[in-house]
Amino acid sequence: MARIERGPYRTIWQDFDDLMAEMESRFQSLLGGIGSRGEEVRGRVVPAVRDFRVDVRDHEDEVIVVADLPGVEKENVAVRLIDPQHLEIASRRTGETEEESRDFFMRERIYGLMSRTVLLPAEVTEESAAATFKNGVLEVRLKKAPTETGTTIPIE
Repeated sequence: MARIERGPYRTIWQDFDDLMAEMESRFQSLLGGIGSRGEEVRGRVVPAVRDFRVDVRDHEDEVIVVADLPGVEKENVAVRLIDPQHLEIASRRTGETEEESRDFFMRERIYGLMSRTVLLPAEVTEESAAATFKNGVLEVRLKKAPTETGTTIPIE
């Protein structure tokens, strides 16, 4: 069985999804594609996975999120700060026309809506947030929220 690398910002549910996809793939190869939730092309079943990989960096005064979105156009990407510690990235990848898609021997690339909510390592603010998209790679830079510092008040 494949070894799952667990990064500091990876949730147990992402690990579970990877494990389930691996198990489904192995079962499908044994059963010959019977009862799959994936896509079947010429008798071979490919498990359907609807998310993408991200890297999250905790860098000095900012948090940097980098997501791989190959084949997605800039106009089909949406980034939203849900709250100070959660960033949502959504994208839509359009598929081939009916004419182009009929002659596949194998088909593994996923089309349609993909969405991911990313847990951030620190609270951030939307002020000065910036996102760039180049060659299918999205980079989002978010400034960390100022930490509250206070003074101690003596008790009489």
